[in-house]
Amino acid sequence: MTFYPGFRIEVTTDPLGFVYGPDTFGPEPELRSLDAIRPSLRDPGCSGPDPVYAIAMDVGNVRDRPELEQRMLLVGAVAYAAGQLGDEPVRSQGHVHAKSSHSGWPPPELYEIWSGEGFVLMQEVAGDDPGRCFAIRAKQGDCVIVPPGWAHATISADPKQPLVFGAICDREYAFLYDEVRRRQGLAWYAVIAPDGELRWQPNANYQYRALEIRGPHDYSEFGVAPGVPLYSQMQKDFNRFQWVSKPGLMGNRWKAFIP
Repeated sequence: MTFYPGFRIEVTTDPLGFVYGPDTFGPEPELRSLDAIRPSLRDPGCSGPDPVYAIAMDVGNVRDRPELEQRMLLVGAVAYAAGQLGDEPVRSQGHVHAKSSHSGWPPPELYEIWSGEGFVLMQEVAGDDPGRCFAIRAKQGDCVIVPPGWAHATISADPKQPLVFGAICDREYAFLYDEVRRRQGLAWYAVIAPDGELRWQPNANYQYRALEIRGPHDYSEFGVAPGVPLYSQMQKDFNRFQWVSKPGLMGNRWKAFIP
């Protein structure tokens, strides 16, 4: 991983996971097995890498931990295996976040790609009518915001290389999977065609809604500065991303938000 996210963390591939520097805190990574995510896959009986990905929730510089805890913020790190899940790229299973007890909001998330290239697939609702649907393609150093209450998943854009990314989250980030699993994933699938190209197919378990595919927007109104690691920005001013754990600070911006 050539990208420096603002604290010392390295990715391992065998076993899949993370190694933390002496001034970095972080848990033993959780490994998501292929069996664990089968209910949300286009082909639940497919073969693929196992484990599919490693996730470590709550990582960062040791000196910053009290500030992060006081502000109800945390940083998560995720490393994907290379390969495919049947004809799909490696991806997460998709989820929504439960309402946070301290804010009363389902938390948003602020993603940052650390290595590789991926899509953040998101839709307004984890219900029969998914509302607006977006696939935001992001490369190393790009950031993507998922607004409060939206269902979302992260998908590798290149099965030949691992995808690694981080996210700033509310400490009460609880994942809810039931509605996504009930419909066998989100409203669109990324599929690797026989010619090797990635194409998008609608999930018939949802009412059809068009998918908008593009790169990230300018998120300057949310305090995101391009070209600077999110963690480094947060270290200089912890108020900068306080809206992640207190979404109400952004008020009506969420109603017309375009990812």
